[in-house]
Amino acid sequence: VVLATGGGGHLFANTTNPAQSSGEGIALAWKAGAAIEDLEFVQFHPTALYHPSGRFLISEALRGEGGKLLNQKGEEFMQLYHKDKELAPRDIVSRSIHIEMLKQETACMFLDISHKKEPWIQERFPTIYNHCLSKGINISKELIPIVPAAHYSCGGVGVNLVGKTSLKRLYAIGETACTGIHGANRLASTSLLECLVWGYFTGKDAIEQKDDADYFPPMHDWNIGKQKVDKARIAQEWLTIKNTMWNLAGLIRSQNKLRSAFQILRTLQSDVEQFYQKSRLDNDILSLRNGAQTALAIISSALEARESLGTHYVERG
Repeated sequence: VVLATGGGGHLFANTTNPAQSSGEGIALAWKAGAAIEDLEFVQFHPTALYHPSGRFLISEALRGEGGKLLNQKGEEFMQLYHKDKELAPRDIVSRSIHIEMLKQETACMFLDISHKKEPWIQERFPTIYNHCLSKGINISKELIPIVPAAHYSCGGVGVNLVGKTSLKRLYAIGETACTGIHGANRLASTSLLECLVWGYFTGKDAIEQKDDADYFPPMHDWNIGKQKVDKARIAQEWLTIKNTMWNLAGLIRSQNKLRSAFQILRTLQSDVEQFYQKSRLDNDILSLRNGAQTALAIISSALEARESLGTHYVERG
């Protein structure tokens, strides 16, 4: 079996990831007993379009071309946080925006590229220009509402150089795997190369049908529940997971916030497990169960990591 289920961005209230990225592969491996590594390292992108239809990645290249970050009052603020302002490292820009949002008690900040001419923007950033225009925002004339968003999971299911996990016959590739090459803070598109390299060598190794790991989890018969899945409850539990992860285990963490998050999610996971065992299986309840497990695993990893490193930023005191 090769796990290739993506990351866990949708465990957070704001994310650039597709809806399927809820950490399911990590949860499956965790429950089977596979080694999981570096889950505390969740990378946040500084600028995702803030819109009711969802989040959309606004490239850092806009800031590279002179785009300015503004608060709700139309004021620049990055000079308060770093000498390089908008060109500061990604994690610093993300935290700075987050702090400004908390200060002003607002849901977003703004990115301004309107000093550039419209034909230039259309040619240089056609996808971003057209997407924003489809949402009613002409970025050559208007401010772009933005918010930091969960972007990439550096950790995951631990694998070796050919994608093997610690379990017999189980491999993992892509964002659900932890190869170690991202360290604590992924660099740009390293993940694309990782997918190509590990995808190739994993496939090559898997067809050889080796049985050289130490452990294979026991298989049990499943007793199918009878209750119909309550969609309203599913939605409520997801809101709790996303908001808990965003507010207590997001861009700026502390031991106190993480302990609170752990208590909330441990209770939620227990409730979801009972809900799952009594329900008729469908994708919604399976996804929720796996999401709750992965969220709790991220919290556990973050609690153990006491020092700020890469994407894992811990408040002092």
